[in-house]
Amino acid sequence: MAKDQKQSVDCYFSAARIAALEPRRHVHQFNANVVRHTRSLGDLAGLVDMGLHLVRVEPGRETTEHHFHGQDEEFLYVISGRAEATIGEEVSLVGPGDVMVFPKDSPAHSMRVPADAGEDLVYLMGGTRAPIDICTYPRLQRQMYRVNGVKEYVELADLKKV
Repeated sequence: MAKDQKQSVDCYFSAARIAALEPRRHVHQFNANVVRHTRSLGDLAGLVDMGLHLVRVEPGRETTEHHFHGQDEEFLYVISGRAEATIGEEVSLVGPGDVMVFPKDSPAHSMRVPADAGEDLVYLMGGTRAPIDICTYPRLQRQMYRVNGVKEYVELADLKKV
């Protein structure tokens, strides 16, 4: 390949192509009620430093365990459906067109789709993938460490200061 030629990458995903992608069922490692059906667009495109996912969550389910990241940044754009978003201790109803953006060390956040919502929540989620991230789960009093893709966790009560 000549120096001035760029390697061919998959940059365009039509709505029909996205709909044809088989979603991956993901259950959160710390919360069995967190069940997401995810189409990972960023992985298909070869993104390394950020993730981009189209996510569907059924009524009665949560989107994630309440958490915040020390190094990663995230965003969510609600496409359809409704949910109760908890940011810090404040709860807001979110729906189509709403956006949530979480910089490093932002307040802890999570969403829950009410059991009587009548439809699934669908959102676009993206974020950075720092080589090292510390994710804190304040309600569980737990921290998870991701170092180059390997995850380990510790209970906050077991941490010792030096």
